[in-house]
Amino acid sequence: MWLGLLGLLPLVVYIVVVFRDWEPLPATALCVLIGAVLTHQSLISFGDVLAKAMGSFLALVGLIIMLGRGLGEVLTETKVAHTLVHGIIYGIGVDTEKKAMLGIMLACLVVVGLLGTMAGGNAIIAPIVLPIAAAVGLSASTVGVIFQAVGETALILGPFTPPVVALLGFTKLSYGEMLLKVAVPVTLVTLVPTWFMLQRIQRETKDKNPYPHQEGVAAFRPTPVQRRATLTFGLLFLAAMVYGVLVKAATSYVIVVMLGLALVTGFVGGLKFDHILKLIVKGMAGNVGLFFLFVLLEPFINFIVQAGGFDALAQLFKPLVSLGGRPAIVILGGLTGAFGISGAVVGELKTLHEMFLPLLTQYGVHMTAWAVAMVVATRVTNFIYPGANMFSSMGFAESRDVKSMIKNGVIVAVCQTVFLLLYALIFA
Repeated sequence: MWLGLLGLLPLVVYIVVVFRDWEPLPATALCVLIGAVLTHQSLISFGDVLAKAMGSFLALVGLIIMLGRGLGEVLTETKVAHTLVHGIIYGIGVDTEKKAMLGIMLACLVVVGLLGTMAGGNAIIAPIVLPIAAAVGLSASTVGVIFQAVGETALILGPFTPPVVALLGFTKLSYGEMLLKVAVPVTLVTLVPTWFMLQRIQRETKDKNPYPHQEGVAAFRPTPVQRRATLTFGLLFLAAMVYGVLVKAATSYVIVVMLGLALVTGFVGGLKFDHILKLIVKGMAGNVGLFFLFVLLEPFINFIVQAGGFDALAQLFKPLVSLGGRPAIVILGGLTGAFGISGAVVGELKTLHEMFLPLLTQYGVHMTAWAVAMVVATRVTNFIYPGANMFSSMGFAESRDVKSMIKNGVIVAVCQTVFLLLYALIFA
């Protein structure tokens, strides 16, 4: 067993370098090389491994993420995303602090959930909602917390977001089952305490971190063409989602949905065919690094499996599991992911799933409970560790108040962890 633990060396190195602020791609590339040495790969066999990785599930997820970025470019160019935000904000009738909070939360939930990216979604939302936030007196601290808390939540709700696509692939749950039994409960556990924290943060920072009064800011007003493109996109998206659920479509179905939505929305929005394709390629180009990362994640994990690392780890965990049974596996997995593994979310999900797969199979752990563990693991990591999602949310909100972000993050992390413990004890 102890020799098998040497197979975990790539994972240990990965955790160390990521927490020393390495980017996920170079960290993963380094660990793939270490894994190749441990498993005695030749240049020929290493090339074969990389070729097979191009056709892996993770590579498919990487392609979907690239297409999502391409769709985002089309939605931005046609002003569909802007029209959605406009409809939500003005549909609520924002004239008080709480209505403004609710409007921004709904806008963030919809746009980030549709685009599958926090940075891209918040970048679209911010120019529209910040003048409104300033007008009703919301602080930059409050808006920053909304952008992160709701953005993190939207990523586990949208049917085609990278974490959801990966989670469904690993657990084999249907989207409806995952939504009802995993995503919605975690969403409530996240957003209810966040709502109460927002009231407190707003009281404390309203005078300390206000937005400057903005005069003469031109409000976005969608044209008839933009409204028509938005309606078309909404109806097609809903139809595609319902059809996918009814026929239990595989992950590859998302590729057709992404391309179809981009083309039809672009045409209705007044764009030419070649321009739509250029926008898709432009968006995809921005995520080439992520695609390469996901291709490398496949051999990264497989080398650890071949070296016997995860089997040895399962043997090491057995005394704990024998005491606590299936709930112990779920709790241990969630806490390991939350406090021990960081990096790209899909990579964290893949690593965590493969790490505990021998125990999950042996003890017959229910996949809904395991899905909760993986979701909580990835959300807690982002809420308690100051990282890209936290700082990008602050940047788009024009806030420098890290303290408020961490305050809310800790409260949410505690609530999610307690929820995981209870869920594991009842449903694992």
